[in-house]
Amino acid sequence: MLQIYTGDGKGKTTAAFGQALRAIGHNWRVLIIQFMKGDPDYGEVRAARYLPGLELRQFGLKTFVERGNPSPEDIKLAKEGMEFASKAIHSGEYQMIVLDEINVAVDYGLVPLDDVLALVHECPAGVELVFTGRGARQEVIELAELVSEVKEIKHPYQKGIVNRVGIDH
Repeated sequence: MLQIYTGDGKGKTTAAFGQALRAIGHNWRVLIIQFMKGDPDYGEVRAARYLPGLELRQFGLKTFVERGNPSPEDIKLAKEGMEFASKAIHSGEYQMIVLDEINVAVDYGLVPLDDVLALVHECPAGVELVFTGRGARQEVIELAELVSEVKEIKHPYQKGIVNRVGIDH
């Protein structure tokens, strides 16, 4: 099955990590592939080191990607992330694979939509896919069994509060 967590609100990655935690509790092997994220100091990256059954790989730089003008390195890393995801899906090692921020990677032109659609179509039975990121494309949504939209109502950044350690980073 394919699950998608999308929308403009905070909590999409958090929801996917919660789903991963639940799966690990049932002895599933989980792989989380983060696109557009390369900071090893994110809380989820640190926590993953302590969770047996969870592997986390980042395919991004520490800097933000400029929408409409990604760097060649951003594109290269995203391509490597998709190649890694494809191999992992067919490896038989994982029961759940999370592609964190894949929707944004498509929207920003780092990953072709057709590559994401192909990945979903080639995914064997017994592997749960979870996609996160705002701006999920309709073509991907149509393939999903579960789609949740996280809607922003209010956020601390509206008051100038950004990147709280343990909450946003």
